[in-house]
Amino acid sequence: MKRWSILILLLLPLLYTHAQQGTIASHAMVVSAHPEASEVGKQILMNGGNAVDAAIATQFALAVVFPIAGNIGGGGFMVLRQADGTTQTLDFREKAPLQASRDMYINAEGEVDRLAITGTQLAAGVPGSVAGMWEAHQRYGTVEWSALLEPAVQLASQGFPITERQAEELNDHGDIFRQRNTRNTYLRRYGTWKAGDTLRQKDLALTLKRIQEQGRDGFYAGTTADLIVAEMEAGNGLIGYDDLLQYEAVWRQAITFSFRNYQIISMPPPSSGGVALQQLFGMIDSDYLDGLTHNSVDYIHYLSHAEQHVYADRARWLGDPDFVVVPVAGITDAEYLNERMQQFNPSKATPSLTIQAGVPAPAESTETTHFSIVDSYGNAVSLTTTLNDGFGSKVFVSGAGFLLNNEMDDFSAQPGAANMYGLVGGEANAITPSKRMLSSMTPTIVLRDSSLFMVTGTPGGSRIITSTFQSILNVILFDMTMQESVSAPRFHHQWLPDAVQYERNGLPEGVIKELEMMGYELAPKPPFCRVDAILVLPDGRLEGGADPRGDDAAAGY
Repeated sequence: MKRWSILILLLLPLLYTHAQQGTIASHAMVVSAHPEASEVGKQILMNGGNAVDAAIATQFALAVVFPIAGNIGGGGFMVLRQADGTTQTLDFREKAPLQASRDMYINAEGEVDRLAITGTQLAAGVPGSVAGMWEAHQRYGTVEWSALLEPAVQLASQGFPITERQAEELNDHGDIFRQRNTRNTYLRRYGTWKAGDTLRQKDLALTLKRIQEQGRDGFYAGTTADLIVAEMEAGNGLIGYDDLLQYEAVWRQAITFSFRNYQIISMPPPSSGGVALQQLFGMIDSDYLDGLTHNSVDYIHYLSHAEQHVYADRARWLGDPDFVVVPVAGITDAEYLNERMQQFNPSKATPSLTIQAGVPAPAESTETTHFSIVDSYGNAVSLTTTLNDGFGSKVFVSGAGFLLNNEMDDFSAQPGAANMYGLVGGEANAITPSKRMLSSMTPTIVLRDSSLFMVTGTPGGSRIITSTFQSILNVILFDMTMQESVSAPRFHHQWLPDAVQYERNGLPEGVIKELEMMGYELAPKPPFCRVDAILVLPDGRLEGGADPRGDDAAAGY
């Protein structure tokens, strides 16, 4: 186990028990996975930019300073709530190339070729990050596009000092970078990275400069497009010029629902996050929860039972709504959700093999990254973006300096077969040309009595949904500060595999033993999900909670 993981494991109970209030600001706040990116977003806000402006600048900065997940070669989702109460969501998820086919990863033995779908040019979906930021700017941007790109350009060309955690990550991936890339990637070196070393990425700086000067055409056409297509041809990838030119980010109607006096706004399909959150909140009984203690046996048992049913439905029903009918109204219907919880036994675990997807009424690496922003005008942005696995496919676009995603693994390459996160999918998420793969990303905004209350979200693959769920419950049920909530130990159940995953040292031994006696399999894991969130305090100030599991940082004024 890596040194940083060991340290976090040892400190995890301490971080929660003794957590203080997070960073406090009077006007605006950015919380992201890296201090440099948070500072970039804060400066945009201080200079009069709005939350969308800051989100664009932060996203491009993360593509430079957080290469394990920040990206221009991936995609994601944005949830926006404006000060006037208007909500929007932006889908810039990657898409299957036009030449993709349903069984393209099935080998001669009839099994999924795991290397092809995760570690080659063939693993890449058509990137959406640049198109998403461009579309957001066209509709809501107030600061010049070139000014929003300038910090990222400077960070890439002049370099920045890497953290100890980043040095460790780069050293751990050195061999695989060498195996999968013939040219200099800037992330590999002949020697050992150490904290404080300067990482300069000149090819990436040139790519960002083209995007700065030409907008989306700086990525989807011209020199950058030539470099992407050349990389595809070099490694039997499928993304071509037509894929790049035809890619569009899509505005979608948010998933919105209520729990007590709170209103929750989240991402619709092809994210499974918003639907899953609505199901989870709809399944739990508010009065029953009031009698439970945080992370007690009964609490974990109750939430795990709900989570098993939600992930069973996810596998059966969810996919890209542009290609399949997703019965959102049916699987979030109150009567349906109540029926799903009838199987709950307060003293015994329910085996996942006895749980199937319900029949409703007709109608994600862990190395994603998330950031939350609130501006001085009252606008809020929750944005989650990803390459899928850590450093994506580990394949760089030669000469362009950025990593390709391996998001094709988020499709059901073979319905019934698990992906890298153990998630099982069905026909609704089968590979189809131009289709967007299902995601667990769950950028979310919470209102209380119709006023902005919380902005939250997290990376973490399949555990994103449950960690976002718990980050909200920690505050509204257990009166935690934002920092206490993001620091608190987490647990997760995703139906298959049939186990309660939990952070090592995060649960008392007595709780573990009692859950095992109830019939649960317990699966200890390294620290997972780095929640970055903002809470609006009663006096109107903002509390930024930056997850101590990473280098995450809150920056506000």
